[in-house]
Amino acid sequence: MKFEPSFIFDFFLPRFCPGCNKKLLANEKLVCSQCLNSILIADAVRLQYEYDRKFNSEKIIEDFYARYVFETDKTLQHIIHALKYQKKFRLGIFLGEILSEGIKSRNWQIDLIIPVPIHHLKKVERGYNQSDYLAKGFPYSTKSLKRIKHTESQTQLHINERAINVANAFKVRNSKKIKNKNILLVDDIITTGATTQECGKALVNGGAKSVYACSIGIAE
Repeated sequence: MKFEPSFIFDFFLPRFCPGCNKKLLANEKLVCSQCLNSILIADAVRLQYEYDRKFNSEKIIEDFYARYVFETDKTLQHIIHALKYQKKFRLGIFLGEILSEGIKSRNWQIDLIIPVPIHHLKKVERGYNQSDYLAKGFPYSTKSLKRIKHTESQTQLHINERAINVANAFKVRNSKKIKNKNILLVDDIITTGATTQECGKALVNGGAKSVYACSIGIAE
């Protein structure tokens, strides 16, 4: 009997799904099929509703896309938690590839892809920025945006507090790289859109032609 290398590898070093903690099959990459199929996909109606609520009034973000709907204590939250706090770097690239495939249907003319940055102190504490790994799932990315304000976590803040918390928190590193370019911002979860808006403002003020946004999940 002939065994595939992946079967042998999984036998000695079994891999587990970050969504349900069950052992992955040899043909499953990083998340089991059952978990992937259980995540609610953000359809066109939901995406338009969220764009109108979060971005339409300020006209900074040209358009946006999210692959899934983020639900508390559900599969996607477990997966994102594994990416952010358990150093599952390959999981970030895997999710980025899924996101990249979904964006193809948007027909955006993108010149640069920029992961939403975290402050250097938070990066030192965590060791990495999860959005960097999401962006690695795309064909090309850059780090032309810097977070200059060390903000508190947005998790427990209300909508208005979130906007104030991230106001003027970002700065363009090199305006020559983004001048007259169509930029795509990549983040893990978009909630109120406050962080995305502030990134967009910094890029537009730095000379970007237009700014689009995407995330693996969209939350209420």
